Amino acid sequence: MKILATILFLFFTGSGFSQTTFTVDNFSTDYYGRIQISDTAKVFSKGWVAIYDSKTKKQIIKVASEELALSLHDGKAIANIHALPYGEQSLIMYSDVNFDGKKDFAISDGQNSCYHGPSFRIYLATGKAFVYSKEFTRLAQDYCGMFDVQPEEKKIYTMTKSGCCWHEFSEFIVVNNKPKAIKISTEEMDMPFTTSTTEIWNGKAMIKKTARTIDTDQEEIEVILSFNIPKNGKQVMLLNINNRMLYYALVQKDSTVEFSYPLEAVDQSQDFKLENTANNKAVSFKNKKATYTVYEKANEVGISIIADGKTYNWTGDPATKKGSLERLQKLKLENVY
Repeated sequence: MKILATILFLFFTGSGFSQTTFTVDNFSTDYYGRIQISDTAKVFSKGWVAIYDSKTKKQIIKVASEELALSLHDGKAIANIHALPYGEQSLIMYSDVNFDGKKDFAISDGQNSCYHGPSFRIYLATGKAFVYSKEFTRLAQDYCGMFDVQPEEKKIYTMTKSGCCWHEFSEFIVVNNKPKAIKISTEEMDMPFTTSTTEIWNGKAMIKKTARTIDTDQEEIEVILSFNIPKNGKQVMLLNINNRMLYYALVQKDSTVEFSYPLEAVDQSQDFKLENTANNKAVSFKNKKATYTVYEKANEVGISIIADGKTYNWTGDPATKKGSLERLQKLKLENVY
């Protein structure tokens, strides 16, 4: 029984129910690391990560954390695993992040990046020392996990997100030993629309451009009626979203959305009025600026706009017509009466 108790004790203490220190020595002949985990049975555990000089055995960096997430490979802790965007990221990374030809350290300080993801403190090689950089550290804290370094391009890439529908991708160069953003791209999806914003450094300032596009190929979207306007090359669209709501969109030649309703008028009336007679079918809606009426007659489609007391009629090309307003009679949409 004593032998069995001893075996069980060694098994449990060795498999993660006690404080454990791992040596990491696969990344350099000049340095090695140690990682202490308070409880390896937990996914996130209190502990620390330290770097030592291989010759002097002197500790040169140490970072403590309340939440370290350590993955083992054949029982060993490995450095420089960097699977983006959501894969495994080692607690120690040793690579040149500022493109000066000297390798730097990224040391995990817990789970402080987006969505409780891994975060790092960056120490730049300066002579024989490693100096903490708050600017590079920000890139490994404020985004999703460790940043991506591309030495061939001498560029750094980051990504962050919020929920399913907002993403940001940024591109940096290194100027005066600090990262500088030269391109920031964001995408915000609000079905069926996507708003894309791009900021690009032109040498003096960041130039911002925004475009809104529409995707009608999703399963939840049905095109009730669409047609092109020969006069201006624009496309008029009425869409059924999730069998709940009707939306109007005016799409320009370059496929960007010029105007939509009700997404651009959420603080105003969002009701569509449906008229259906033997000779005429029409859907109308209003906002603060104008009244819009999309109509469909025998061999004729178009849209009438009343604004500032004037009426504008855009006749559509019947050959480009898809769908029919008659479909609305068979649907019970919340904003159509």
